[in-house]
Amino acid sequence: MTQKLKVGIVGGTGMVGQRFVELLNGHPWFQVTAIAASAGSAGKTYEQSVQGRWKLATPIPEGVKAIVVQDASKVEEVASSVDFVFCAVDMGKKETQELEEAYAKAGVPVISNNSAHRWTPDVPMVIPEVNPSHLEVIAAQRKRLGTSTGFIAVKPNCSIQSYVPMLNALLDFKPTTVVASTYQAISGAGKNFTDWPDMLDNVIPYIGGEEEKSEQEPLRIWGSVEDGQIVKASAPHITTQCIRVPVTDGHLATVFVKFENKPSKEEILERWKQYRGRPQELGLPNAPKQFITYFEEDNRPQTKLDRDIEGGMGVSAGRLREDSLYDFKFVGLSHNTLRGAAGGAVLIAELLKAEGYIQAK
Repeated sequence: MTQKLKVGIVGGTGMVGQRFVELLNGHPWFQVTAIAASAGSAGKTYEQSVQGRWKLATPIPEGVKAIVVQDASKVEEVASSVDFVFCAVDMGKKETQELEEAYAKAGVPVISNNSAHRWTPDVPMVIPEVNPSHLEVIAAQRKRLGTSTGFIAVKPNCSIQSYVPMLNALLDFKPTTVVASTYQAISGAGKNFTDWPDMLDNVIPYIGGEEEKSEQEPLRIWGSVEDGQIVKASAPHITTQCIRVPVTDGHLATVFVKFENKPSKEEILERWKQYRGRPQELGLPNAPKQFITYFEEDNRPQTKLDRDIEGGMGVSAGRLREDSLYDFKFVGLSHNTLRGAAGGAVLIAELLKAEGYIQAK
């Protein structure tokens, strides 16, 4: 690609927005040309707008420091200077829906990190290696919105990526019941230990709304496109508990699963090892070469040691064994702010570009 697509980041001053800025620095296909945020940040340079609240270990990329932050609500101004946008705003559901639809109606593809449109029937919610076929619903969405180029695509909840890929590799064995507990890092709440000292030496057994997302979103991902909308799957039955733990990054899951057609341990391990999705077939820039990595050691995967596997874009599993109540149990792990948030959204954008849904104006 000789000319990079021009990218805007709406909500670029928050923690996920900062991660977008970091991940897009030096990207072979995309270049950040616009950053938008609240009216309070508008008019400042990006460096000024995040001064004292840059949350990442890496420094602010030089290429974005001097970009003047725009008012995210001035949709036409932002839209006129970009080919597509990432959206990571901190707003209410209705406000977020209206803002994202305004950008889409202005002819701008929106790849959203927000949850507001995850259940809009004609908006694809995508894990690129799992359900890329859901992108075909974009045609119906464009018709509804009255645009030939704009649309909204969203990434799912960060925690489900610690177990859904492993289960997806086994769908033809027909899992019927899944019990999953997720142990989620504080960055999932947009915080670090400086912001949240009460999390030191502490565990909180509740994350608002997280269990419903963890139980229902996989069913939408495994659903089908019918008559211009996504109809969620009816199985497996999933029940979860979601717990906040004193970890910077990385969501770990313990999973129990029962199958209609029980596989052998060897069959499961082979499916995980061989699993490839559309990103691997296309050789997308952020696609992990090995999507699922299995650890033989009893004490792996560990959050601190293994969350950065494949640049934080791979997922890992371990401790697969038969269970006395269910058929099998295992542990899964994913990086919540890379695979689960900004990195996953960048991979969606790469897939959309490769499949022709995003083009230069």
